[in-house]
Amino acid sequence: MAYNEHLADRIRNVLHDKKTTFEEKKMMGGLCIMVDDKMCVGVIKDQLMARIGKENYEAALEKEGCTEMKFTGRPLKGFVFVEPEAIDMDKDLEYWVQLCLDFNPLAKSSKKKKKKK
Repeated sequence: MAYNEHLADRIRNVLHDKKTTFEEKKMMGGLCIMVDDKMCVGVIKDQLMARIGKENYEAALEKEGCTEMKFTGRPLKGFVFVEPEAIDMDKDLEYWVQLCLDFNPLAKSSKKKKKKK
């Protein structure tokens, strides 16, 4: 199992309920959900990957089930993993997805800009 399909479906449902347009990309061995061409939220194995921004980072880490996102051995500030037990309830998943959506307008685009000639 590359990533938890059930969790991905739950995230899709939250985004649909919030009338948010999104795009899905498989990356990092999981699923990344892009909003406005920016990495917003995703699923890596059974964990929620949340892009919440540096301003929310420290407070988020104090919540039960939230851990640093470390791909290269160092924490990636502004991104966290949320354990399955912490998002078992729909309201908890909605909280994390909303935190990602709130940060999204402030995030830098991941999309490469094409140079004009």
